[in-house]
Amino acid sequence: MDKEETYYSIGEVSKICNITKKTLRYYDEIGLVSPDKICENHYRYYSRENMLLVPIIRYYKQMGFKLEEMRWLLSGGSYQALEESFAEKIAALKQQEQEIHHQYVSIKEWYDLLQEGEQVIAGDVREVAVKFTEAQTCLAMPMQFQHQYIEMLLNIDFANFVKGLGNKTKGPMILYFPSLEKRLQQQAQQIYIVHQTILPCPAEHQTQFGGRMMLSCYHIGPHETLGETYQKMLDWAERHQYPYQNVCYERCVTDYWTTRDSGQFVTELLIPVQRKQKELL
Repeated sequence: MDKEETYYSIGEVSKICNITKKTLRYYDEIGLVSPDKICENHYRYYSRENMLLVPIIRYYKQMGFKLEEMRWLLSGGSYQALEESFAEKIAALKQQEQEIHHQYVSIKEWYDLLQEGEQVIAGDVREVAVKFTEAQTCLAMPMQFQHQYIEMLLNIDFANFVKGLGNKTKGPMILYFPSLEKRLQQQAQQIYIVHQTILPCPAEHQTQFGGRMMLSCYHIGPHETLGETYQKMLDWAERHQYPYQNVCYERCVTDYWTTRDSGQFVTELLIPVQRKQKELL
């Protein structure tokens, strides 16, 4: 062995660099880090300079480079080539970061809905209340409503509509009924599927949800019995002298997306109301 330079066995490199011998052998197979000498007994020996490639590889891995991308990076190319490679990786990582953020938002919104539904069921929350709903800009698509809720909520046309816009949705699906009277009488009508989007959507497909006082009540159970809760809300509004509009929203907290047990469905019914009129003195 050459006396002018110190060589390290694969076992020594493994200990010094905190890397497995199996990984070092793989690096050799793909031409990333090869031993400087292989003796007759097949023992592998690395120079100090070659061994120092290991921390460089580790840092490239930290930056997101794949092993096959590192071959020419380790070959000592020009600054310009290295800058171009880094710029491409930065752009790719920004895209990946955005996608991960979209995934986080989607799952966090759904997680919040699961918790909301669980709390409503656990507390048997069915009281009528008046609350202010925060304004939201949402995507809206018209649909003919025939009281087939599974077709409305697991909606292939809407999914294709969102995909066609290059967008993604989050949070609860909301059904907007322009006629509360027809909804109560179970008459067919054109309604709107309303859903928040992660990315901005075209103005022609936007609608505003909320930003006003609404009568609110949770319904626990099948969609077929929603009429009972609607009637309870209207009776409450009459008793408490709250004028209401002839429109309504059904905010689907948990439904077919979560469970096929309709007894566990949670739907928040919302009817826009005006402020309670003050009694004359």
